[in-house]
Formats: sequence, C-alpha cells, structure tokens
Amino acid sequence: MPKTIVSTQDAPAAIGTYSQAVKAGQTVYLAGQIGLDPKTGQLVDGIENQIERVFRNLAAVASASGGSLADAVKVSVYLADLVHYAKVNEIMAAHFAPPYPARAAVAVAALPRGALVEIDAILVLKD
Repeated sequence: MPKTIVSTQDAPAAIGTYSQAVKAGQTVYLAGQIGLDPKTGQLVDGIENQIERVFRNLAAVASASGGSLADAVKVSVYLADLVHYAKVNEIMAAHFAPPYPARAAVAVAALPRGALVEIDAILVLKD
C-alpha cells in the first residue's frame, strides 16, 4: 500500500526526522503535536493554551489529510504532569464528540521544547 506524506503550513513544521502525518490507504497517522504556534514557531504559555493549541494543530493536519478529528480512532496523550489530566479531558470535549476515540494518557519525564503536553492521533477516513 503506498503511503502519502501530509503537510500543512497551518500546523508547526516537523522539527526532526518525521512528517506531520502519513496516510496509508484510509488510515492517517498524525505525528505528535506540542503547543507550538505555527506562525511564530514558539511554544504558547500555560497548560490550557498548550492543550488548545495542540488540538488546533492536530485538526489542521487532519484537515490537510482530507479528514477531521471526528475521524480519530485513537489518541495518545503525553503529559509532563498527570495533574493536568482533567484539563485535557475538559478541552478535548470541545474538539471531539461521542463516540470518542480510544485513548491513552501517560506521564513522561520531559517533552520537546519544554512542552507540558504532546498528543498524537490515528484517523480512519471515510471512503
């Protein structure tokens, strides 16, 4: 199955040896996003702003792939501190509707650029 690289200027450019997303058939693998503002390349301040920015970045890449966050079947959340777990739930509810995707949330020792949260997703697009 051929794979297609997905890229958009509406989300931060990849800052390493990876793509914003890879589409294989109807499945799209979105790379992890941190709370970088795509216009400035700077990390936004505060956990709430970072979570919101992450979901907006993911939505932009999902759109560039021909889908949306409504197509998400799996989301992985990486938090520098699990104390922010409830805030992720609260903000995620504004970006997803039931039935919600499967999800994992884990605490990590550190994230790129000192981010407080990183989230990736897998989408399955409709035919």
